[in-house]
Amino acid sequence: MTTDRKTFALVMVKPSHYDDDGYVIQWKLSPIPSNSLASVYGLAQDCVDRQVLGPEWDFELTPIDETNTFVDVEALAAKLTAADASMLMLIGVQSNQFPRSLDMARQFLKHGVQIGIGGFHVSGTISMLNGDDHDLDEAKALGISLFAGELEGGRLEEVLRDAEAKTLKPVYNFMNDLPGIESTPVPFMPAGHVARTAYNLTSFDAGRGCPYQCSFCTIINVQGRKSRRRSPDDVEKIIRQNLAQGVYRFFITDDNFARNKDWEPIMDRLIRMREVEKLHFNFFIQVDTLCHKIPNFIEKCARGGVKRVFIGLENINPANLKDAKKRQNKITEYRTMLLAWKEWHVITYAGYILGFPTDTPDRILHDIDVVKRELPIDILEFFFLTPLPGSEDHQKLHRAGIPMDADLNKYDLNHYTTAHPLMTQQQFEEVYSKAWDRYYQIDHVETIMRRAAASGIAASNILLLAVWFMGALKIEGVHPLEVGWMRQKNRLQRRSGMPIEPPVLFYPKFFVERWYKVTRWALLYARFGLKYLKVERDKNKMSYTDTAMQPVTEHDEELEMFQSSDAVAYLKQEDRLDKARHGHQFTDAAE
Repeated sequence: MTTDRKTFALVMVKPSHYDDDGYVIQWKLSPIPSNSLASVYGLAQDCVDRQVLGPEWDFELTPIDETNTFVDVEALAAKLTAADASMLMLIGVQSNQFPRSLDMARQFLKHGVQIGIGGFHVSGTISMLNGDDHDLDEAKALGISLFAGELEGGRLEEVLRDAEAKTLKPVYNFMNDLPGIESTPVPFMPAGHVARTAYNLTSFDAGRGCPYQCSFCTIINVQGRKSRRRSPDDVEKIIRQNLAQGVYRFFITDDNFARNKDWEPIMDRLIRMREVEKLHFNFFIQVDTLCHKIPNFIEKCARGGVKRVFIGLENINPANLKDAKKRQNKITEYRTMLLAWKEWHVITYAGYILGFPTDTPDRILHDIDVVKRELPIDILEFFFLTPLPGSEDHQKLHRAGIPMDADLNKYDLNHYTTAHPLMTQQQFEEVYSKAWDRYYQIDHVETIMRRAAASGIAASNILLLAVWFMGALKIEGVHPLEVGWMRQKNRLQRRSGMPIEPPVLFYPKFFVERWYKVTRWALLYARFGLKYLKVERDKNKMSYTDTAMQPVTEHDEELEMFQSSDAVAYLKQEDRLDKARHGHQFTDAAE
């Protein structure tokens, strides 16, 4: 007896967002893969394998990352409407991607497509504001289903069943029930999709949640402050699945891998795979500034394949760190931590936030000069202090009725969104632009390369990264985390409300712009490249040293980083706390 076959078409799109001219930010090769898309794709494939709708159902899974792939609305709508059941999922939507998501959804809704939107904006707004958000209201009014929380634990299966029955709920709210992720289906993307990233890079989360309380962060309010993690078996499975399809570069997306309680057994497993089985793979991870305090952490990460690490440095002013509840960042530990990564030949990226309440243009630029002289950071990237929906900062401003920019497209950490007590918008935007110029001055780029060469890091890697990070804002007009290779623009995909340019104007302008940008990229590469050649030809490059590269001693407190009134007050407080701790230890020992 045969069963009539049915088809469920599931299209999963990770949206991009608009540039300042209203065009979708899209590249031939995009910079960073979407772990949200990989996670949902892995869960969807598991639903297919388990035949969750019954043995008569076949699935057509279509994952799309809009940062590197054109979303053909007409073709996809035809596929969705031709199937026996279907759904469009807009995956991992951040606040700055929500306007683009709504524009895209409106086009699909004209074809009668069922649509769901999930991600950090929906989850964060429901978590911190109980869903009080104009854009969420608009989405619900359009008939879009909203999903807050995570899809593990059978929740994707529930959504698919509702979509098949055409009974999708207006809101799926699982924010009070974050699931465990050990032994759940792992994130995965087919090699053809991974190949559309600039470094043939894929991603996965080894864990979720962070124990800290940074007021600007959305992670703790969306993924929680309790560590939930995948097992070493899960991580090994992810690595082997990807190696089998020729993918060996990974971004572990944990907001703070150092606080993953299973970091050591995971790294032990990876070390065995690399050193015993001789498998080739490497990682980019994110950690906090106290990671070096964990015994063997940096050594095992390096041996396990970590080649690059992002560190949330955020600022060198203790008062600013305190205001942001970033108390775990101790400026007295910065040099020790950075030198420890250098010792193991790992490239360091550091995030640096501009716009704390006491910041002024002069103070910002002065502090950047101090960082350049005294901290051995390789790549520094700057961000506007932004009240992201889902953060405590946003919640406080919202409840106090303090104006914030209503355009969610600007909430990308690269735009001015709310007033600053000491700087006008023009001053803030100008010093943000100058910050990049200041750090990536040609002589300092040479210094970064010299520090890298002396640390056993290929200076050619620093050359590429310095060009990328300097050119992103100055040439492409977007943050380095959004810059890929070769900008793409679709004439018809412009933000709602902005005019569609006629072909006779759009295409000549686009190709002239592309030629101009490629020329500027080449000139920047040549400019920095001359410094690279100078470093490489220096016979004494391995013996280079400077203030930042010197071993940490008791004289570090004489550095300029510790001379501001805030830093002096911080050092005195730390000294008192240290004496109190030693006093307790002495008392305990005596007893």
